[in-house]
Amino acid sequence: MTRDIERPLRADAARNRRLIMRTADRMFAQGGVSVTLNEIAREAGVGVGTVYRRFPDLQSLIDALFTERFTVFLQLAAAAAEQHSDPGQALRQYLLEAAQWRARDRALDVILANASMDTRPIAQMRDDLGGLVDGLVERAVAAGAAREDFASADVYAFLHMVGAIADRTHDIAPDAWRRYAEVLLMGFGLEQSPPAHTSAMSDGQVRRTWPRPEAFR
Repeated sequence: MTRDIERPLRADAARNRRLIMRTADRMFAQGGVSVTLNEIAREAGVGVGTVYRRFPDLQSLIDALFTERFTVFLQLAAAAAEQHSDPGQALRQYLLEAAQWRARDRALDVILANASMDTRPIAQMRDDLGGLVDGLVERAVAAGAAREDFASADVYAFLHMVGAIADRTHDIAPDAWRRYAEVLLMGFGLEQSPPAHTSAMSDGQVRRTWPRPEAFR
């Protein structure tokens, strides 16, 4: 991992690293972290040695995926603050863009649950994102652009709720989460004029989102 950071990878090595990470993403989304590096290598179609050269153990792979994701969220939060002089629009932009990333990232919860959260640089990234989100929220509340009791904790709850809807409707109504995100934003006082409209799911689609029964033992 240290060598990867200090020296750029060759093009083929970079492609292999990306393939391994994308394969792990998919496998984590499907079955959690109860997979091995050997299984990831086999699914990716690369040699086991290739995987271990990039990631000496499963934890280092999970931490790399965490770093990749939090880099994106840090960029989204910083861009929202820079692009909007209106604090309400800045907060709204971050919430919607972060929600969009969460909606298509079905492995995020697994990675958050298993990353080395108390070790650097992961803890530093977590704290940096917290500081940016705090700033977005505080400015929006101070400007009267969000309800006065809105807090940073609401940002994370918002993303958890959007993620739950997106995960359940991913293959049925991929944009369904947007409807409920807008409802929440309106509740937070972050309305848009005119509001974006996403149709409700049909009865058939809703039925397809219901939990499926497990086989009797």
